[in-house]
Amino acid sequence: MSSSSHTPDEGLIREIGVRTLSLSIVNLVVGAGIFVLPGVVAAQLGSAAIVAYLVCSLAVGLVFLCFAEIGSRITRSGGAYAYIEEAFGPFAGFIASMLLWFGWSALSDAAITVAMVGALALAFPILAEPVPRSIFIITLLSFLAAVNVIGVKAGVRLFVFNTMAKLIPLVLLLAFGIFAIKFENLAIMEWPSISTVGGSAIILFFAFAGAESGLSASGEIKNPSKTVPLGLLLGLTGILALYVGLQTVSQGVLGAELANNMDAPLAAVATEVFGEWGAKMLLVGGVISIYATVSGDMLSAPRVVFASARDNNLPKFLTAVHPKYKTPYVSIIFFAAVVCVFALSGTFKPLAVLASGSVLIIYGGVSLAVLRLRHRDGEPDPGQFKLPFGPVIPVLSCLVVGWLLWQLTAEEATALAALIGVSVLVYAIRIVSKRAQGGSEL
Repeated sequence: MSSSSHTPDEGLIREIGVRTLSLSIVNLVVGAGIFVLPGVVAAQLGSAAIVAYLVCSLAVGLVFLCFAEIGSRITRSGGAYAYIEEAFGPFAGFIASMLLWFGWSALSDAAITVAMVGALALAFPILAEPVPRSIFIITLLSFLAAVNVIGVKAGVRLFVFNTMAKLIPLVLLLAFGIFAIKFENLAIMEWPSISTVGGSAIILFFAFAGAESGLSASGEIKNPSKTVPLGLLLGLTGILALYVGLQTVSQGVLGAELANNMDAPLAAVATEVFGEWGAKMLLVGGVISIYATVSGDMLSAPRVVFASARDNNLPKFLTAVHPKYKTPYVSIIFFAAVVCVFALSGTFKPLAVLASGSVLIIYGGVSLAVLRLRHRDGEPDPGQFKLPFGPVIPVLSCLVVGWLLWQLTAEEATALAALIGVSVLVYAIRIVSKRAQGGSEL
């Protein structure tokens, strides 16, 4: 058996099965974006929007097939960070851990928390004032941290409840909206160019991002060689069906008018299907969706912090496991505090820019890690998931990620380079400090 397939004892309890993992993936991916996505894509492609969904699903499928193979081989906590560190060593692992838990999870959670409080402030104006707003953010994140410290089962129950709560309005709209479709609105009058489809697929790709965060709790997944690929398959299939269904209903109900509803297209569809109360249901659903995404990240992202600290990339105190609840409680509290600090800043766009670029780098690193592990350790062991067609899928995945990174604006590229530069500097300081103390370089 290859070294990469070894299952370490981290002192954590393996409680996450296929159903929980697939629900976690749905929760982490289906966030605030779906509530505005149909209008944005319709504005670019009109009734041909479904084409972009199919292109995007192919791209996402390539990336997460790579996650499925490597996730069945490497079963310790950390998810994508652990995969990259195992394949390319501690330096690459450190950069990956920073991009994953900070660049992606913490900053995106802070950004959507800002968006959630902004939405709530429309109904409760007091939340627009600095002091009540700060108290609300601190209380919310403290509650989520406390639930996850109590135990992985408690954290799982919370995000399962939140996932179901945010999916109910969407599923109701999908189920009843089918009967309100005007099929002439679905006719594709003009096929878009490849470049236009590509631009829309980029937006959709970002909307699919987040599934990898569900694998960060790898050390608490039961039978990972089977649970990881099956959980990914079920989760991403459900997401694609939901996205395509909602786009079809939105286009079928509103027709050309969908492109004029870029701020809250699903609320506009719900108004047509259910009346005024339908719009309120979808707006509440949007708030619940953001909250559910943050609660899901509070379960998964601290495991990346825990794994990085365990590998001596972050301070050792972050590896502490609660003696009673058997959870990485210090990492959970630390992650919640980081999210809280940036959420209190009240800035949305800069946080979102860094998060988007970070996750693309992670995807590329995982795709390359599949190739590296196969070259170094050989094919996956019997019982582990193995990609067909040799290196074809990982190579195609790398090309897709590279193409998407090429589409970043100068502002996004500069911000991403700055984050990577800071990570390199922190790593260098860590190595110099270890040498000064007489420690060995990792």
